[in-house]
Amino acid sequence: MTLFWIFAALLIAAALLFVLPPLLRRSTSAAKADIAGEPNNALNVAVYRDQQRELEGDRRAGTLTDEQYERAHLELERRLLDDVAADRAPVRISGSERPASRVPAIIAAFVVPLAAVALYFAVGNPRALAPVALPKDASKGVTAEQVEAMVAKLAERMKQNPDDPQGWAMLGKSYGVMGRYEDAAAAYAKAVERVPDNPHLLADYADALAMSRGQNLQGEPEALVMRALKIDPDHAKSLALAGTVAFEKKDYAAAITYWEKLATLVPPDSEIARGVQSSIAEARSLAGNNAKAADKFTGVSGTVSLAPALAGKAAPGDTVFIFARAAEGPRMPLAIIRRTVSDLPVQFTLDDSMAMSPQARLSGAPQVIIGARISKSGDATPRPGDLQGTSKPVGNTSKGTAVVIDTEVR
Repeated sequence: MTLFWIFAALLIAAALLFVLPPLLRRSTSAAKADIAGEPNNALNVAVYRDQQRELEGDRRAGTLTDEQYERAHLELERRLLDDVAADRAPVRISGSERPASRVPAIIAAFVVPLAAVALYFAVGNPRALAPVALPKDASKGVTAEQVEAMVAKLAERMKQNPDDPQGWAMLGKSYGVMGRYEDAAAAYAKAVERVPDNPHLLADYADALAMSRGQNLQGEPEALVMRALKIDPDHAKSLALAGTVAFEKKDYAAAITYWEKLATLVPPDSEIARGVQSSIAEARSLAGNNAKAADKFTGVSGTVSLAPALAGKAAPGDTVFIFARAAEGPRMPLAIIRRTVSDLPVQFTLDDSMAMSPQARLSGAPQVIIGARISKSGDATPRPGDLQGTSKPVGNTSKGTAVVIDTEVR
């Protein structure tokens, strides 16, 4: 048994030696799965075939019932799928516009060994630790067609046994290896539906879902990552993904926070730790550049006036909200100030100091729309009877923008 674990550790180390160097060279392309002809896969299929013959012999001898045979046969197929996935799983991280970093290598180094060991104990067969003789055809390896057939069989079995979260997770991982990310996300969704508080499943689901959406972690994948971190604030893969989504949003301070916490979870002198520190340094550099740009940002300015035709519908003490929002994207104001009708016409300037959220700043939106609204209730939410007006899209440093309040909210 000791020899088995030594051999398993060597295989994991070998897999990481193949996976990590390209990622640490900052490659942004996903690895392609080419399953045929791998030596490790030849060993996997040899063990699988040998144990399959043992099972068939036990069934013929009456040692195993048909039900016990089917259960053991399914375990063997799952183990083989897991071994193939561990050898050839593509390692990737979402984020279509972010500069490539070493975060994918960090995730790979955590996920490959942990997933292999965890899944072995979950679905493995201790009889596999006994010495076996390799059949003569072991060198043929596992072909892509064989893997697809096994995955199809597993998918069919899951239709018959849909309440098995472990099986759905295995199916999701298998689909991910094959590059079928939409199917992988659907399988992980089934697993999470049955085990909603497992941070590992949530992180894997988020990863697959992001890949199915063009490597975009924002939106539902981000929400899944946050759920995982709420359950386990020290979950390594979730911290890495959370840092990545913050990086994609150019929220470098948040990315640094997540990655610094991740750095405390890895050995300080390891290559993983160096990769984390490299990503942190990159985020700090970009955060510094953003801060310098913000210091030079002067904002947008102009004049707000009230159309004479509506003058009788506004009282001098009514609140006037003047705001800027992105011309494209969410309608949430990027900057806002408050005045009163008695101030009109009024000169205004909107800049990042008036932001409603640190993550949504005027300087980050090249084109904006300036709006002004007279609120009868003093509430920021538009209500019938309020008066409003907006500008055409202008640059976020435009000067002399004129906004006329000329419309009544119905």
